[in-house]
Amino acid sequence: MQVIRSLDHFPADFTRSVLAIGNFDGVHRGHQAIIRKVRESARARGAHAIAVTFDPHPGRVLRPDLPMRLITPLPVRLDLLAETGLDATVVIPFTEAFSRLTAHDFAARVLSESLRAIEVHEGDNFRFGHGAHAGTKELEGFGRELGFSVVAQPSLTMRGIPVSSSRVRQCIAAGDMTATRALLGRVFSIRSTPARGRGIGTRLTVPTINLAPYSELLPANGVYVTRLVIGSGSDAQLFQSVTNAGNRPTFGEDSYTIESHLLDFRPVDLTPDTPLELCFLKRIRAEQRFDSPEALKAQIMRDVAYAQRYLGLAAALSRRPVTR
Repeated sequence: MQVIRSLDHFPADFTRSVLAIGNFDGVHRGHQAIIRKVRESARARGAHAIAVTFDPHPGRVLRPDLPMRLITPLPVRLDLLAETGLDATVVIPFTEAFSRLTAHDFAARVLSESLRAIEVHEGDNFRFGHGAHAGTKELEGFGRELGFSVVAQPSLTMRGIPVSSSRVRQCIAAGDMTATRALLGRVFSIRSTPARGRGIGTRLTVPTINLAPYSELLPANGVYVTRLVIGSGSDAQLFQSVTNAGNRPTFGEDSYTIESHLLDFRPVDLTPDTPLELCFLKRIRAEQRFDSPEALKAQIMRDVAYAQRYLGLAAALSRRPVTR
């Protein structure tokens, strides 16, 4: 998948495009359904399948006073979009000046002239243009004028609940990893590096690793069954783990820490820049304060036993043959 970071650099040989436009935060099942239709239509019409997204997130520009934590920072979002089979993703720099573009100018200058759209796919709640005053009905009218069609897809629902980025954020913030996985279609994970200043050397020889501070969306404070990928590519190693995300109140510390205890530990090469990916599988319990380190240690042993049972059951289920 090509990543195009400027409308001025849109490839000259992309003469016909089928598009989907959005923030795509999380690249959840609803996004995936729209992109699947984009890809199918593009192939049928001899066009290129393209996603159009924005960086930074428009919320960070239009509402800078409100915290905006992303499910998927841009590099992760691009990796996930690449997995869908798109030909390209266009990343439009979102600025205050761009936000003042009228809906008609966006349709004419961006979709028609720059991206050469012949078809645009959107969810039925899509809003665009200055002040978000236009929706799919207005887009259909612009399309008739400018020469592209519009496909408005109904919101995907699961058990009657629309799948949306805001709903995914709510589930993550509540620590509900089961619901999060159902909405995303995959396990929620974060990418980081080892925390600096904690004795990180060239070799990890103890079964605990702390993650560097992470500025995007994190699950509710608590203890989780997790998997930790250390390294990348062919050198990556996967560890089963139990992770505490929180402030470690038993020791009176007031700084947030993500600390993972590796269950199947083996020594591994590690530097402060080693890529880490932490996958959150299941919340075991909320964070709590214990009367003594001994009481904490006893609870940790119970947490480890829970995680081992959970991971063992998950492994057994994954090996179960599929029957009709």
